[in-house]
Amino acid sequence: MDVSFLGGPRPQRGVGVVAPFDFALDRELWRWVPDEMSLHLTRTPFVPAEVSLDLARMVSEHRTLGEAVHALTAVAPEVLAYNCTSGSFVGGIAGERAMCAAMTRTGTLPSVTTSGALLEALTELGTRRVALVTPYTVSLTRALEQYVAEAGVRVTGCAFMGLTGHIWRVPYRDVVAMARQAVRPGAADALFISCTNLPTYDVIPQLEAELRIPVLSANQVTMWAALRRLGTRAVGPYQALLDPAAREWPALPEEQQEGWT
Repeated sequence: MDVSFLGGPRPQRGVGVVAPFDFALDRELWRWVPDEMSLHLTRTPFVPAEVSLDLARMVSEHRTLGEAVHALTAVAPEVLAYNCTSGSFVGGIAGERAMCAAMTRTGTLPSVTTSGALLEALTELGTRRVALVTPYTVSLTRALEQYVAEAGVRVTGCAFMGLTGHIWRVPYRDVVAMARQAVRPGAADALFISCTNLPTYDVIPQLEAELRIPVLSANQVTMWAALRRLGTRAVGPYQALLDPAAREWPALPEEQQEGWT
């Protein structure tokens, strides 16, 4: 009889996650995490402002990050992740690198951000052309385009919703509609769906099967990059970034091939 459980649970390994005050998709974030890992989440202080460039700058201030990271060190995570797209691209590549450095100094741990993880994922997939979907206003969307372009990746299509709040309420059907608008046949090597507050987990395999390119999302790349630092793989069946076998799509029926060649 196996009574090993009487000694208590297995030692857990943890990812310390700093999220904006309005982050509402904790349950989705956990879906990318294998059973042996734990997420320790903390949020930045509430700011009474709409989603905008100014808010992105406020939630990414190094002092704010430092306080959140300091709180997380109490539970001894092995890696830190700043789970916010706009807050990590608003300062460009130099700003994102400075954020990681500030988190690492405070927590003495390896650190990743959502936007840094995006560039890492694009490199992993060999992506030189990307289509973008965002729930943001035009100004935030343009800032994301500039960030990606700064990394040498060409933006070939973009769709955005112009929202300034309650982004977590956007249904999958609207995400799919924006993806179809952003991706032109043969023009993109991958699609990125921005914003950690936008639900994406279940829609990724559907879009990859339809668009026949890897589909990345903000929460997905964040968890992928953080777990990668620990030598562990994120969980995501039929998601091309997480499963190399999912990057090989069967041939299209002849009647569909003309539009996607």
